[in-house]
Amino acid sequence: MKLDIIPVKWTDEGVAMLDQRLLPGEEKWLMLRTYNDVADGIKDMVVRGAPAIGVSAAYGVALGAKQFVGTTVEDLGEEIEYICEVLAATRPTAVNLFWAIERMKETFLLAKSEGRTVSEIKQILAAEAKSIHDEDIESQRLIAQYGGGLLEDNSSVLTHCNAGALATGGVWGTALGVIRGAVEQGKNIAVIADETRPYLQGARLTAWELHKDDIPVTLITDNMSGHLMKKGRVQAVVVGSDRIAANGDVANKIGTYMVAVLAKRHNIPFYVAAPLSTIDKNCPTGDDIPIEERNTREITHVRDIQLAPDGIGVSNYAFDVTPNELVTAIITEKGVARAPYTESLRKQFDL
Repeated sequence: MKLDIIPVKWTDEGVAMLDQRLLPGEEKWLMLRTYNDVADGIKDMVVRGAPAIGVSAAYGVALGAKQFVGTTVEDLGEEIEYICEVLAATRPTAVNLFWAIERMKETFLLAKSEGRTVSEIKQILAAEAKSIHDEDIESQRLIAQYGGGLLEDNSSVLTHCNAGALATGGVWGTALGVIRGAVEQGKNIAVIADETRPYLQGARLTAWELHKDDIPVTLITDNMSGHLMKKGRVQAVVVGSDRIAANGDVANKIGTYMVAVLAKRHNIPFYVAAPLSTIDKNCPTGDDIPIEERNTREITHVRDIQLAPDGIGVSNYAFDVTPNELVTAIITEKGVARAPYTESLRKQFDL
């Protein structure tokens, strides 16, 4: 049975976030009472996943506006501009962050042009953030519907990282939404989840979600997927994305590129599931996507346990880019796009 997992919520007290750093051992909710708290929550990965980051940023703007104590619309505009700068500086790769911030800015400018008061604009921004959240959940439902139709009955699906309800506004997810969609359609689907070093989103989060939904899941190490493909135990790969270039190159969690190469080698379809807000029309190719580098401690330590010797060089890229020629299809809320992606993705925006 599909559970309604909602990782971020708007409340009268502030923005509530399920602390994903503690899962699966502890399900703890944090109440973030300022926009700076929301920015820290995004940066510190209390919440993660491109759609969820976008929703959180929208709520951060709305929360900052709500707490504005000035009296003029002009001063509110300056405050919102600063709030957006703080939120935009949190994580560079997930384009949904910048998409949501721009949408909130445009909402403010429209309200200002209509002569709205400060009080009215605060309410309008809160309503817009909630609309972004609601639209994200509806997009997931459609992705689940379209993507679920691509998976065969009695198949085993490999996924990398966590692109489930936890990585979005909640309920379905993107990659896991495709899997949930297939299950809703009556198909027998089992999942193989890469652990996804170094942050272990597959082991901690994907396995947790699927287990709660009673969807069979087998956890493997990141370096085991090629072996299972060779043995015929993988019939499809489904992943999410943090940014998709206009030509269909896909930025996703580090290790995705290797999985795509292996899938191509073994003639296994490689599907990417993401809302249109993840597609960056202004980014021509994957070479133009900024790749976040994170604290090297994430690699040298697991929580407080040190795994590597002091004094060595460490590289911690959080994402890699999969070239479009390795992508079988990109599933959005508007349908299934296939190569050539420059044309098919543009058509989805124009529908």
